[in-house]
Order: sequence, then structure tokens, then C-alpha cells
Amino acid sequence: MAGVFMKARILVIDDDAVACEFLQEVLLRDGYDVAAFTSALAALEQDLSEYDLLMSDIRMPGMDGLQFLNEVQKKWPNLPVILMTAYGSLETTMEAISLGAWDYISKPFSPEDCRALVKKVLEVRELRERRSNGPPEAIEEAKMIGSSSTMVEFYKQIARVADSQASVLIEGESGTGKELTARSLHSMSLRRLKPFVVVHCGAIPDNLLESELFGYERGSFTGADHQHTGLIESAQGGTIFLDEITEMSTALQSKLLRFMQDGEVRRIGGHEVRHVAVRVVAAANKNIDEEVGFGRFRLDLLYRFIVRLRIPPLRERRADIPLLIEAMLKKLGYPGVRVSVETMELLMAYDWPGNVRELENVLQQTLLLSPFVVILPENLPDRFRQKVETKKGIDLPEMTPLEEVQREQILQTLKATSWNQSKAAEILGIDRKTLRMKIRRYGLQDEK
Repeated sequence: MAGVFMKARILVIDDDAVACEFLQEVLLRDGYDVAAFTSALAALEQDLSEYDLLMSDIRMPGMDGLQFLNEVQKKWPNLPVILMTAYGSLETTMEAISLGAWDYISKPFSPEDCRALVKKVLEVRELRERRSNGPPEAIEEAKMIGSSSTMVEFYKQIARVADSQASVLIEGESGTGKELTARSLHSMSLRRLKPFVVVHCGAIPDNLLESELFGYERGSFTGADHQHTGLIESAQGGTIFLDEITEMSTALQSKLLRFMQDGEVRRIGGHEVRHVAVRVVAAANKNIDEEVGFGRFRLDLLYRFIVRLRIPPLRERRADIPLLIEAMLKKLGYPGVRVSVETMELLMAYDWPGNVRELENVLQQTLLLSPFVVILPENLPDRFRQKVETKKGIDLPEMTPLEEVQREQILQTLKATSWNQSKAAEILGIDRKTLRMKIRRYGLQDEK
């Protein structure tokens, strides 16, 4: 990848000839092919598609940097532009980004800052080109990810109940993957070819939820100008998934209870009773036993759920975080991005109150705001960077969760290579110096 950057062609535009020479010298030392203009209008007379990156000052006579950026976007929309200015402001920054600038740097800046920014933008450009020019990836069906012992036990529970007719209540914190679990139950059952219908109980007002679930006849209430088949009927032969079932009123819970007891549905305003063979799977992100105690959830409805599955939160299966990150980066279109060891340690040590959903959000935010090929600790959101500072001043536990996983991985690799450190380092993707440091840190010894 470094070789690609060394061949990159960069165009610098600044009405200050001294500033142009400075940038040329800095970038030429890094092996880039650099051209310079002191006028944006003169630069636009060139075929700019020959360049990999443009760097332009904002305040210039004739045509300023924002006008130049606007023209570049019209003719070469995929060409990255970095804007430079000694008069930075929030308004200017927002305008530059909205016009399509890839990045923005305030003068004066050091050669190191310039090199880092150019390297980052070229890395991002290469990633985008790979994504747009590479063969389209097949869209994979969402699946549960994890190989920790905790998740293996959870998979076993799913496998045992998937093919039964038993109704299932899935319990777990927000963001743990309750709908994904319900889909897994459906796809592993004999009902897999039949409908899987999702109902978000917390998002639908209770009076509408009843009509959506059970349907209604024409004229049954004001606005009912046609017959409507309910979601339960539409799931005939398949599975209906009731997400956030604890948000359902106790009155509607009683109607659901009757359906789960006898499998019969009567539309609002109708007299005909229809028998529907549907498996009910529900999810609750509240403590349902407490909800029963407070009288907000019917105990007899709770007993209609034969099986209760609890999804473990992410903090109870930290060993799955690297696998989850790898899958998420691929899903987000950044399979070439890597996570540094230090960054992974921070991610593994975090408690993840938002669980898997929060992890994906952090990756999306990091890739959007600081899209490097390697994610470093300083690229993470503030709450993780604060943890970096905390680590410097406070003694941490002797072994973090990631270190426990790493220790076992390194030990197994060393055994497999008969303690050949060069081969082991190559397999692990680290240099020998780092491997030796880890061996000392983890107290590893060749048993022979």
C-alpha cells in the first residue's frame, strides 16, 4: 500500500508562491509527484483527472478555494480535495465539507500534520476505489456471530427449540440481537419457507396495534373503508415476532392470550372465527418478572411462553468482539481496514451498555470521522480516548479480557510452530519484537 502512495500525483494550489514551494518540498520528500499552481483558474485549464489529490488554499484572488472546489465537483466528482486556510471558522468548515471537500486543514500546519492528512486521504480514496471497482459482494443473510463458550451454549439452546412448536420469549438488553435470534429460530425450523412477520409493539399505538394484529372488517370503525387482514393471519404457517411485547397494554395482552390458547382470530367488527397456525416468538428488553410484579404484564400470558431464552450481553462474551468487528467492517464496506492491538484492547475492556448495536455504531462513527486503514486509539470516540488517559495514571488489572484471549492464541501458535518465533510472528501478523514482548508479558515458556 505504501508503494501506491509513493506514486500518487498531487496538485497544490496557493496564491502564495512560498507556501507552494513549502508543500512541494514536504510532499516530494515522501516520494509523491507534486505540481503547483498559484491560480485556481490556471489549474482548471488542466486535465485534473490525472491527479490523485488536490490541495487548495481558500482565500485566493480571481477564484477562491470554495469556488474551485465547486468546479472540481462538477467535472471530477470523485477527485479528493483538501482545503487549506489561515482564516478557519465553523462556517467555512461546514461550507467546505458540504461542497464535497474530503478534508480541511488550518494554517499554519507542520510537515508532519500535512503528511498524515495526505496519507489518510489517499488511503480512503484507495479504499473507495476498491469498493467501487471490485466485484460486487453477495449480500449475506444476517446471522449470529460469535464462537465464545457463552455463545456456543446459546446456540445449543436455539437448536434444541427451533424445530418445536413451542412459543418462545427472548429476553436480553437492548442491542443484543433479539430479532436476529427470532429469525434464527424461524430459519432453522420447518416453518422456514413460510412468512416471518415482525411487529414492533412499542412503535404502534395500542388502539392501532390491535387492528394491525387481528385485522378488521369494513365499517367496523370510522375510517375502516375496506377489509383488513391482520398480521397474525398473514403469518399463517410461519412465525410472528412480537418485539418489545412488554409495551403492549394488559387489555391487548388478554386478547393475545386467547389466541395463544386456542389459535383462533376474530377480526374487529367481525363474527367469523378463523383458525390460524402461527408460532409466536416475542422479545422483551425489560425485566419481565418485574413487569409481572408491577401488574404491567399478565402472569398467565407469561406462562403461555413455554421457552424463555436469555441472550448474553456483549460484556459477557468479550472474546467475540474481534469476530464481530471483522464481520461489521466487511458489512460496512471496509474489509481492508484493520484494528490496532491497542485499539482492540480498549474495545475489549469496554462494558458496551448498548451491546452489539453500540459496537456497530462506534465503528460507523470512527470510519466516517477518521477513516484510516488502521484504526488507532485516537480515532475512537471521546469515551474511549478518555480511557487511554485513565490507563496512564491508574494501575489496571493484571490481565485484561483481550490479553487472556491473546495469551492463549500466542501460546497455541508457538506450540504449533515448535516455538519458532519467526514463523509464529508471521502467522500472528506481528513482528518478532512485539512477539518477544508479549511472551515476556504473558510469562510464556517452552515446556520442552
